[in-house]
Amino acid sequence: MLDLKSNTFLTKEEMQNKAKSIFAERGAHTTSEKYSHIPTYKVIEDMALLGWGVSDCKEIKARKNAGFQKHLVVFRNNDLFISGKDGDDVFPQILLTNSSDGKNAFTFRAGMFRLVCENGLVISTQDFADLKIRHLGYDFSELQKTIGAIVEKLPLTVESMNKFKQTQLVEEQILDFAKKALTVRFGEEEMNRITIDYNEFIKPTRKEDEGNDLWSVFNVVQEKVLEGDFEYGFSTKTRKARRIKNFNQDLIINSKLYELATQYCHN
Repeated sequence: MLDLKSNTFLTKEEMQNKAKSIFAERGAHTTSEKYSHIPTYKVIEDMALLGWGVSDCKEIKARKNAGFQKHLVVFRNNDLFISGKDGDDVFPQILLTNSSDGKNAFTFRAGMFRLVCENGLVISTQDFADLKIRHLGYDFSELQKTIGAIVEKLPLTVESMNKFKQTQLVEEQILDFAKKALTVRFGEEEMNRITIDYNEFIKPTRKEDEGNDLWSVFNVVQEKVLEGDFEYGFSTKTRKARRIKNFNQDLIINSKLYELATQYCHN
């Protein structure tokens, strides 16, 4: 967990403990002769030169190609900061996914880290399309260009967040958003088999999230969907939802929820 009282980033040792695959010095034995391996740690070093440190990292569990599996690195730049009202402050983030098994290029996504709840949001819009760098022919200038393209669009992050805050929802819209958000997690077929107390589901867990504006509602719903902070009925039993632990699934659900929320914004 990120130490919010400090502006320091993860050390090399801390990253190794969280995701050893970041430091793979060669490609997996399943890669072809044409595969040109670039260690993720090399990109991390280059990102540091551009002012971006590692605030978190993870890797998926793998039986095959362990040590070369897909991993996530979350970058933050302490010079880039969005100050919100009542301490609802946000750091823009850059999320990098990669693997050393030949199945993934370096993929960069834009995100936000919300300090009030230590929650990460993944932005998925046409303005923040994923940017990729192939292992073949990687160089620092290409990384600079890719990161520059993301940084140039960061003001759109503020604009998007402000639209969320300025959009007031009526109760019917809040319940509609909650149902669609849960469908993103469970799928339509599963949703037909379970029951949920939506009035309980949409209740904020903290004072900062009270309100009917889209930003508050989105954060309540998004956190509950990902953290599994709700119960649902299945047949005659009541179950506690599980937390989404696989970061790949987290990224997919997170970005879809953000995209869903934009549909409720005023034009």
